[in-house]
Amino acid sequence: MPGETCIDASGASIVLPRDARRIVSLVPSVTESLFALGLGERVAAVTEWCIHPADLPPPLPRVRGTKNPDVAAIVALRPDLVLANLEENREVDVRRLRERGVTVWVDYPRTVREAVLHLDGLARLGATTDVREAVVAPVRGAVERAARASTARATVHAFIAVWKDPWMTLSRDTYAHDLLACAGIRNVFADATGRYPRVELDDVAVRNPQLVLLPDEPYRFSADDAEALAHGALAGTRAARDGAVHVIDGTLAFWHGPRIAPALDLLSELAARVAEGR
Repeated sequence: MPGETCIDASGASIVLPRDARRIVSLVPSVTESLFALGLGERVAAVTEWCIHPADLPPPLPRVRGTKNPDVAAIVALRPDLVLANLEENREVDVRRLRERGVTVWVDYPRTVREAVLHLDGLARLGATTDVREAVVAPVRGAVERAARASTARATVHAFIAVWKDPWMTLSRDTYAHDLLACAGIRNVFADATGRYPRVELDDVAVRNPQLVLLPDEPYRFSADDAEALAHGALAGTRAARDGAVHVIDGTLAFWHGPRIAPALDLLSELAARVAEGR
């Protein structure tokens, strides 16, 4: 809460400013959330990877990427608050900013519930009650819809790719895994070692997923990749036989914030189609 001393995801004790008027966002999903919450005028800079909302003001300063932010440029902007993520941003960059007297709040939502709380926390930086409700309520509604839908049908088993050459997926210790679970989709590599384990397509085929998801980020999977899998290494799986190998918007799978709602709606619809054989 603004004005209070809180422990962030990095374990640091942070005094959050009561009225942060100059905010630097080092997290693309956070940037989108701030603008959705009507706090865009407070955003002093973003990263080169912050591509949403699509109408970000052109003069808004860019402080390089999430993994190599321009620390000197950020300090020169004299921000009241820098928002970072434990996974997306490097500890060394956070430390360098803090050493220069910059207040950095590091978050790390790894479940849908935590992501909803995170969005609500961003709203507390200054969003009006009406705007906060307009943004957060649809997300909570989507979570409730997904929960109802998932209890009304059988669980669908899925493989979700994160990278190619080498092939990588995700385990249960990730936000995307929990997003799938909320939509009634069981990640076939839930118990794999590591958060983003390497896998062989032969092993994927053995697990026989009913649904294969190919997000278009961080690796840019395409329809050609889906076609190659469905008629190649995964041709014998239920997903390939039933036409359930899909390229999806990667921001829906991995971004927090307002995208939680369309993400759950999409995943619930895909799961329903598989469960009903359509």
